[in-house]
Parts: sequence; C-alpha cells; structure tokens
Amino acid sequence: MAIGSTLPRRALGRRLRELRFQSKKSQLAAGLAIEVSKQGIGRLEDGQPVRISTAQFRDLLEFYGADDSVRDEVLGLLQEVKAAKGDPSRGWWRAYADVVNPQFDHYMSLEQACSQMTAFQLTLLPGLMQTPAYGKWIVTQTHNAVPDVDVERRLELTARRQRRIHDDPEFSLRVMLSESALRHQVGGRDVMSEQLQHLVSVSRVPNVSLRVVPFGAGPHSGLVVQSFTLFEFPSLRTGRLPEPPVVFVEGFTGALFLEDGQAIARHREAVSGIRAVALSEDDSRRLVQDIAEEYAE
Repeated sequence: MAIGSTLPRRALGRRLRELRFQSKKSQLAAGLAIEVSKQGIGRLEDGQPVRISTAQFRDLLEFYGADDSVRDEVLGLLQEVKAAKGDPSRGWWRAYADVVNPQFDHYMSLEQACSQMTAFQLTLLPGLMQTPAYGKWIVTQTHNAVPDVDVERRLELTARRQRRIHDDPEFSLRVMLSESALRHQVGGRDVMSEQLQHLVSVSRVPNVSLRVVPFGAGPHSGLVVQSFTLFEFPSLRTGRLPEPPVVFVEGFTGALFLEDGQAIARHREAVSGIRAVALSEDDSRRLVQDIAEEYAE
C-alpha cells in the first residue's frame, strides 16, 4: 500500500517528542542544540515538514541520550519520510490545490494513507460515493460563480479519489448514512435516481460496507455526534505500533482534525451505537434501491 509521507512524519514527530520528554529537554534547548528554532522543533514534533539534515537528526538524538536501538528506529522513520517524498505517485492531489479548500491537502494525505475509512453522514453522501452530477450540484452551491473549468477539475479530483475503492483491496470503506441523506433531493429527482443506483452498485464492491439508519430507528448517538469521518492506519515497517487514528469533522466554513485519545474513543463509541441501529448491508441496499425507484417514477 502506498501510504505516503504523512504517516512516517507523524510517527517520527511523536517519537521525537517522547524522547525529548524522557530527556527532560525543552523545545528551545533542543533547537539550540542543532541550530533550529523552537518553532521548528514544534513543527517537527507535530509531523510537519521541516528542513533538517540527517546529521542534525543524529545530533538531536545524541542530545536526547538515545541508545543505538532508538537511534536506528528514528533514522529508519526518517528514511521512510524521504522515500515517500521521492515517489512521484504520492501527493498527486496537490495538482488540484487551487480549486479546493486549504485543509483539503491534509485530508487527502489521510484519505490516501488510511487502511480503513469509516464515515457517518446525516445529510450528504461522502465524496468517494458521489456521482459527477451529485458532486457538481454541491460545488455550485458551496462556491459562488465557480468557472466551469474549475468545476470540472473538482469532479476530476473526485473521480481519481474514487479509483482507490476498486484499485486497492487493502483499503476498507465503511459508510453509515442517515435515511435523510437518501431523501434530500440534492440536484433534483433525476440526479438522486442516478446517484442512488450508483450507491447500490458501489455497495457491492467487496471492500465497501454501506449501512443505512432508517427514520424508524429512533434516537441514536449519531444525532448528537453529527457527521464525521474516522481514519485508521496500517502499521509502519519501522514503527512499533499502528499510527493513531484521526477523526475529521467538517463544517460549512472550516474543519477539525481530532487526534486526542478521548475524542477518538467517543467517535468509536458513536460508530458502535450507529451500527447497532442501522439496517444490515442487504436491507440497506434494498432500501436504497426502493428510494431510487421512487425518484425514477
């Protein structure tokens, strides 16, 4: 699986923060030791790109008092970061940076790196399941006076994202939808008829799970938690543990990326609660098909 540089960078930063805490050094002291600013050490520990040479990394590890095994582990992560950066297939979505929101680069890094993606949607379908007509309506409603060429590039980006569903058998997509997401007439009846037929089709892909929460299910945790996406990641070759999950919560004017353990636990609980009241995959598919036929009448 092509996991890109996002995961090794996050793992590298988290490991360096652990070593700094263990050595009881401040970010300022660490920066002074290798001639990097305190802010640079902070960005490094947050998993962000920072221009630091391999020699500086070695000096930092020596400053932290790391033993040979820890040094090999950290330098191994550094090599994974460099290897990922040198692969032209990584970060392909950055060619569309001029037509998407600033936070989308980070979102795409997570989407391309994750091994499992779990989404709950109350009103709109996730991008990985949208048809061009459905997605086009959303773009035109979200952004005023978008040039046609930019609309087409956004749709092209979505289509490229969707390839992973079919091309990467190690990737798992689990989607839970409120029935309202099927009932809202996004783009009109014809658009929804085509969209729901597409949902039926994509739900049959082996690594895709689609579950619908019907109106009759009653109250459930998703009504409080609202729409979200949970990214879960594979283990790195060099890492000791799987990379921690990330929850993405999007609003109309901004987005949050949650990594706090308590926030992750709450969203995992929400996933369990929603799945407990959702229809089975077969019953969900039948409901989607029935509603699609209603739109086609």
